[in-house]
Amino acid sequence: MFDAYLANTWIAGTVVALSAGIIGIFVVLRGDSFLAHAIPHGSFAGAAAAIYLGVSSVVGMGLAALAAAVGISLLGRKRQRRDTVIAPTLVFLLAGGAFLLSLGGNYTNQVYALLFGQVLAVADSDLVLMTALAIFGIIVVAIIARPLLLSSVMPELAEARGIHNGVIEFVFTLVIAAVTTASVPVVGAMLLFSLLVAPPAAACLLCSRPVRAGILSCVFSLLCMWLSIALSVVTDMPVGFFVALTCACIYAIAKITSIVRAR
Repeated sequence: MFDAYLANTWIAGTVVALSAGIIGIFVVLRGDSFLAHAIPHGSFAGAAAAIYLGVSSVVGMGLAALAAAVGISLLGRKRQRRDTVIAPTLVFLLAGGAFLLSLGGNYTNQVYALLFGQVLAVADSDLVLMTALAIFGIIVVAIIARPLLLSSVMPELAEARGIHNGVIEFVFTLVIAAVTTASVPVVGAMLLFSLLVAPPAAACLLCSRPVRAGILSCVFSLLCMWLSIALSVVTDMPVGFFVALTCACIYAIAKITSIVRAR
């Protein structure tokens, strides 16, 4: 389980878990779960196009995730219209990615890896790019943390204090795109959603203060990822399945705990 050939696996999993734990807190506070579900599908379509063209799938993921983030931000400027933009975008990108993969060979294996992750096959070059993107996303969130938090929980007050909610929203959408590009090769486009939402949501149920919730979210995300990698190595089953399972279990335990505490 801790052999040398798995070093990239553990490093990549840790990077993904920490970035998802930090970014996910704001995804939950802002109610952007649907957005966090849609952008990974954009990265899936980009990776499929890159594979078809014979170039790096990670580069394709990044470009497509960026395009999806910018498109959704521009077309859905009003929050009440955003869902109507995200829904058809999500379906189109997922179907387009599947179509592009079907044009090439080895369709089943490529779809499987992109949708459900391939944490045991992270190359050194991909690991460097993934880490750089994750660090970039964390740094940007740290810089805009105060206005981002205020615009997330009290957007009217943020506007009154001179914070441009539209700009903050656009920057945060780009951060989600960066974290998506870093995470999809590990957990897959379909299951990144669970890592970005379930551990942070569980942390928010147990902690009322954002800083404590962020720390607990990282702890939950690391626990989910490390346990999932261990189970994947032992059972030779896809890591994405265990990520979804452990995330669901942690959220269920947190929900039950919050109900008991309230009583």
